[in-house]
Amino acid sequence: MYLRHGSFSYLPELTDDEIAAQIRYALLNGWPVSLEYTDDPHPRNVYWEMWGLPMFDLTEPDGVLREIDECRATFPGHYIRMLAYDAKLGRQTIMMSFIVHRPAREPGFRLDRGEGSNRTQRYSVYSYATETPSGDRYRRDVR
Repeated sequence: MYLRHGSFSYLPELTDDEIAAQIRYALLNGWPVSLEYTDDPHPRNVYWEMWGLPMFDLTEPDGVLREIDECRATFPGHYIRMLAYDAKLGRQTIMMSFIVHRPAREPGFRLDRGEGSNRTQRYSVYSYATETPSGDRYRRDVR
């Protein structure tokens, strides 16, 4: 199953040049950029690990691309996403978020359906990746 997460999730994978163009757009708008990674990409898992500190005062995407490459080399079996944050008074929100790296094999999710009172149906999403302890979920795919 292909994980759809963040901006551009229904487009083909972005190349490094396309990622650089998006980073440049964020920097031109004055949005600090940061990187996060995880081995549990469940849709409700919003707390990913942060890679370094947010990158302030950059004017070119080269520094961010270097950090992306270092994060990819360190965590080749994890999902890595880039975030651009608008810190202006009155906004203070994430303006852009998209995946810049994904593991070679994605185990996927299962949709479980249950019935409640008055025949109401409730759904829950189960990630197959959580069958393995955190930190080891994609280790068998790393060579």
